[in-house]
Amino acid sequence: MTTLQSVPALGTHPAAGRNASRSETRDLLSHATYDLLVIGGGILGTSVAWHAAQAGLRVAMVDAGDFAGATSSASSKLVHGGLRYLQTGAVKLVAENHHERRVLAKDVAPHLVNPLTFYLPVYKGGPVGAAKLGAGVFAYSALSAFGDGVGKVISPAKAQAANPGLRTDNLKAVAVYYDHQMNDSRVAVMTVRAAVESGAVVLNHAEVTGLRFTRGRVSGAELKDRVDGTEFGVNARVVLNATGPWVDHLRKLEDSGADPSIRLSKGAHIVMKRKSPWKAAMATPIDKYRITFALPWEDQLLLGTTDEMYEGDPADVRATESDIQQILDEAAFSIRDADLDRSLMTYAFAGLRVLPGGPGDVAQAKRETVVTEGRGGMLSVAGGKWTTYRHIGRTVMRKLAELPGHPLGEDMQPIGDLVRRVPLPGVANPNAVAHRLLVDRDPGTRIDPLTARHLATHYGALSFDIARLVNEDPALGERVHPDGPEIWAQVVYARDHEWAETVDDVLRRRTTLTVRGLDTDEVRDRVGKLLAERD
Repeated sequence: MTTLQSVPALGTHPAAGRNASRSETRDLLSHATYDLLVIGGGILGTSVAWHAAQAGLRVAMVDAGDFAGATSSASSKLVHGGLRYLQTGAVKLVAENHHERRVLAKDVAPHLVNPLTFYLPVYKGGPVGAAKLGAGVFAYSALSAFGDGVGKVISPAKAQAANPGLRTDNLKAVAVYYDHQMNDSRVAVMTVRAAVESGAVVLNHAEVTGLRFTRGRVSGAELKDRVDGTEFGVNARVVLNATGPWVDHLRKLEDSGADPSIRLSKGAHIVMKRKSPWKAAMATPIDKYRITFALPWEDQLLLGTTDEMYEGDPADVRATESDIQQILDEAAFSIRDADLDRSLMTYAFAGLRVLPGGPGDVAQAKRETVVTEGRGGMLSVAGGKWTTYRHIGRTVMRKLAELPGHPLGEDMQPIGDLVRRVPLPGVANPNAVAHRLLVDRDPGTRIDPLTARHLATHYGALSFDIARLVNEDPALGERVHPDGPEIWAQVVYARDHEWAETVDDVLRRRTTLTVRGLDTDEVRDRVGKLLAERD
């Protein structure tokens, strides 16, 4: 029998092994001129860095916080076609979203993107009738070539058998459709890894303090390492501003007279312990434009979201008491009171949607991506959504190729030559990975079934690297908290291979301990000590 220790090691590319130290990375960044400097390590910046590195460009990416540390890790965790876009007639957009959704689930990240059935309950007096919803979900599934099933309408009794928490008072029917979900933080860190394995140099917790200019053109950035205070700079032929809610702040550094280009909408969510099985997600219409979700996610129940104008400091965004109450009140339209008890709540979070500037209610604003070029030649990209993040990366690459004078010359491989279905690291069948983790281990080490499944669906084949750590030190196979599936080997792996610098990097984004409400003082203290042991 093959043992875990005999699994081939990571590739020989330097990025595929142990992370370079921060000082080594700063040295790389400050002693070269890059074709492209991406400022912002959320979904947009990371996608561009990945695609640009694949195209043969010399790429650097920095972020003032953690990768996907703000908006990109505060999503509804959905990879979806966008059912509500059908009512605005955006048929082409829904079809394109479906294409990206299915490529992610089938080819790019089948180990990280999971199919999810949705129930859309129709109540007496509700904003949408059963016939219209039935036609809508059928059309929605048709736009995905019925690849996931046929949208249909089922009886309240059948729906409640699958979701006992469903409120049945005045329930007339339930429409059914199909989409996917993910752990956004894990997809983000795997995309960062993919960019690095393609040659990009990345550094998180590195704040831009100013821009560099050459003959009036933006030619790099001044940075400060937030971990140790070291100041350094990066030179680049082209700079991309992908800072999300901070995009206008950076545009002001380029041109103090730049007009605002975006507006922000806050979306809050809460996470609850589950009292009953949830075999399907719930999408309940609140009004003509808004839907509230109840999603089985990470063995919990994810509720939300809100959609309201936000004008404060993006760094201060959080889920307020009024946000939490709104989410619970809207969830109560279709969920029993017993499943919404406040004592079940483990976590609340909020993020900011970046929308094009303009009048009107943010709930009705288009979720589109906007790419602009500033007076100093800096490109700024804002908006977009997780489902189409690879497509956005390709869109920005086309914009780079169209820049006056083609600053990147012949160095960039034509966009049409880029491989469209390059998988993220660790691509594998999660069921096969989990099985192998259970049966293929050294004597004296043990990974329990719940942890094996968790590793398989969050790391794919990279789970075997974590298993090696347990083989080398069985104590790392112990659970971080008895009520969660994570083990201490994941903390070490996050530190050494996934750019985790802070306790929150580990607990909130590399693992699910925070969203499960398991980040106790004791856990935080021990994680902090492990991070301090970094070589």
